[in-house]
Amino acid sequence: MEGYDHHLERAMEETPDIERSGDRFDVPDPDVRQEGNVTVYENFQDTLDVLGREEDHVLKFLQDELGTSAHIDESGRARLTGEFSQRRIEDAIEEYTDEFVRCSECGLPDTKLEQEQGALLLRCEACGARSATSS
Repeated sequence: MEGYDHHLERAMEETPDIERSGDRFDVPDPDVRQEGNVTVYENFQDTLDVLGREEDHVLKFLQDELGTSAHIDESGRARLTGEFSQRRIEDAIEEYTDEFVRCSECGLPDTKLEQEQGALLLRCEACGARSATSS
């Protein structure tokens, strides 16, 4: 018969390593500038790296939130049609983070997006919670 220590050791081996904690999860402030009728989000790639999400998913969310069209240029910057303040883009990224990155149960960013039966779910690798997202 296997003892408690054996089961505990096995559970610890199967628990994923959590690379970031909530305290170290720091999304960079958007570095934006106007270029004619376009807002250029200079550090879009840095934001994606911290969020750990696909550029198309984040860009589509920004387009929906800001009511505009956008694309990613050859330098990896997001180019948003229209004039948007740094604060407005920051608010949109914060909404994205709350909806698609932070766990609704424990608040940690150690999550993955998963498709299941046509629904997009947020699965937390820290606490194991699963929650539906809005899209």
